[in-house]
Parts: sequence; structure tokens; C-alpha cells
Amino acid sequence: MNTTTAARWIEACDAGDIDEEDVIRFDHDGRTYAIYRSPDDEYFATDGLCTHEQIHLADGLVMDHIIECPKHNGRFDYRTGQAKGAPVCVNLKTYPVKLDGGKVFLGLA
Repeated sequence: MNTTTAARWIEACDAGDIDEEDVIRFDHDGRTYAIYRSPDDEYFATDGLCTHEQIHLADGLVMDHIIECPKHNGRFDYRTGQAKGAPVCVNLKTYPVKLDGGKVFLGLA
């Protein structure tokens, strides 16, 4: 039985606030998220702190669908949250994203 919970959509930013192949930080309800814009003009979202040292990922480098943590260079695929090698070994949680009227919305359960 599938018990999927419907997402609660929160306005995070204007679509134009994020440059192509970049990331911004979004804080909501005591949590930090990272919102990415891919080279293909798609938007993605993950938890905003590195799973290794709790450093803000929005301060990291984005390239080829990878976010690199600014502290120890841990790397994650921001499309899936998958950790891509040491020192990170725990994946990032990802969140659904939708565009509506030039705004980016983050889906929270």
C-alpha cells in the first residue's frame, strides 16, 4: 500500500534569482534548503547542509549537476541527493520543485 503524503508547496524565490548552474539558500521553519538551477534550466532542491559537517551547501561550487561542499569538498548529485564519495557517505534529502508564474515552489511533506 502506498501512503504518499501530499506536498505542501512553499514559495521559495523568483526563478530569476538563481543563475544557470548555481544554488541559493532558502530558510523556512527552522530548516535550511538549497535550491539549484541546472544547465538545462530545471530546478531541484535538497537539504541545505552537508551531511558530513553541517556546512551550508549554498556556499559551495556547482558544476555538472554536482554540488561540492565548501569545507571538505564532499560532493553530491543535487538531482538525486546521492553522495559521490568521501568524506560524505550519507545522501542528501531531496524535495519536489515546481515553477508557477515565475516563482519557484518547494514541496514539503
